[in-house]
Amino acid sequence: MPTIRLSTSISAPPERVFDLSRNIDALQESALETKARAIGGVTHGLIGLNEEVTWEAYHFGFKQRLTVRIIACDRPTHFQDIMIAGTFNSMKHGHEFSAQPGGTLIVDRFEFESSFGILGHIVNRLFLTKYMRRFLIHRNQVLKNFAESEDWRKYVS
Repeated sequence: MPTIRLSTSISAPPERVFDLSRNIDALQESALETKARAIGGVTHGLIGLNEEVTWEAYHFGFKQRLTVRIIACDRPTHFQDIMIAGTFNSMKHGHEFSAQPGGTLIVDRFEFESSFGILGHIVNRLFLTKYMRRFLIHRNQVLKNFAESEDWRKYVS
């Protein structure tokens, strides 16, 4: 199972970064290039423990849907979501937040299994892992920009 680990330093308090990372509106804004929009479950504001959101977005030129559920949530240190419906065979995304001098360190651990059968290992290695890494890096950069400016106030009260 491919695993992507990312670390992102943000000059903002953990509570702000944590809430931005689970704010549906901020997440939609961070994925504009895929035309992502929340169409089911929690579609605005903060998502919490045992809540679900269904996303619709374009990836590789195809409209896709993904439903995730928050299965662990301990503000402001971590939350975890898993796919309950979508194009992956499985997907689990852990988000860890730790205070550091001057802000917060986010560590993402994104595990997935593609649904391409025997060709899955090749597809994962050549395309999907790189694509998902770029997607997550971009998302974190947008959240960082929000958190380090006054834009965070649009998403977190």
